[in-house]
Amino acid sequence: MDTMKDLVADFSELFVLVGRKDNRIPLSLFLVICFNLFLAPVVQAAIPGEAPRWQAYTIGLLGLAIASLSIYLFVVIFQPEKF
Repeated sequence: MDTMKDLVADFSELFVLVGRKDNRIPLSLFLVICFNLFLAPVVQAAIPGEAPRWQAYTIGLLGLAIASLSIYLFVVIFQPEKF
């Protein structure tokens, strides 16, 4: 039962870490890299033929960069007073 309390304490520390403003950029980069680990095998399966693994990771990162840039530009266009 003591391990459950430790696990809850660890998760509460994680939520405090996520909520702090000075940790947003490193946390965002970490989440993008983690998401790319799930996205790269899908991209590699969709590429016809035998493609190298680094190419799948590169295409996945490029797709994530394009998606994040389009979301950012969408927010900037429709909420310009925030910027």
